Amino acid sequence: MNSDKCIIFDMDGVLIDSEPLHFDFESRLFKSLGITVSREQHETFVGTTSKTMWTIIKQTNNLPFTVSELILKGQSEFLVYLENKNSLEPILGITELLNKLKNDGYILALASSSPHRLINYILSNCNLEKFFKVRVSGDDVNYGKPNPEIFLNTSELTGVKPNDCLVIEDSANGVRAAVKAGMKCIGYSNLGSGNQDLSEANLIIKSFRKLTISTIEGLLI
Repeated sequence: MNSDKCIIFDMDGVLIDSEPLHFDFESRLFKSLGITVSREQHETFVGTTSKTMWTIIKQTNNLPFTVSELILKGQSEFLVYLENKNSLEPILGITELLNKLKNDGYILALASSSPHRLINYILSNCNLEKFFKVRVSGDDVNYGKPNPEIFLNTSELTGVKPNDCLVIEDSANGVRAAVKAGMKCIGYSNLGSGNQDLSEANLIIKSFRKLTISTIEGLLI
């Protein structure tokens, strides 16, 4: 059993292929606000909090809203946007991997920059709630990824030391945060997440179906 080891999952782009939805929604929102954000800059926001994104955008654009108002507007309208989608499904192989890890005794946790409202909505719609008793959100931290705060908070909540934690991330910001937290990291190369530099990860994968428990055990030795 591996009850002294923790696997920490990001959500967007790891549990669900939601980054294309974020890109589409936010591009429409930017247009409605009368601003232009390049695809290259947009991709740099993957893995960060809404606060980080809107703070940067507000600094470079003359917007008649506070950062807090922009965050609330984006989060509320994104939930409506998701509700109009036919279905939300986990990424191929992720449910099977979660089941294997749970049965093998690993502690599972979620550390996502998304707000709790969105985390709970997606976990419920994808039938993944049972896997994650510990859920840390961008709502819970002062600094978003690539700052390691979210992962260090998760480590503390689970009672598992950082060097016994392994993070699975799809973004450059997330991988950097995991490394800074002193954790092992698997980078999931998801085309839907845009051009992400995962080179600092201990291992880069393109499919969860090929990720074995023995590979994970090897990284946590």
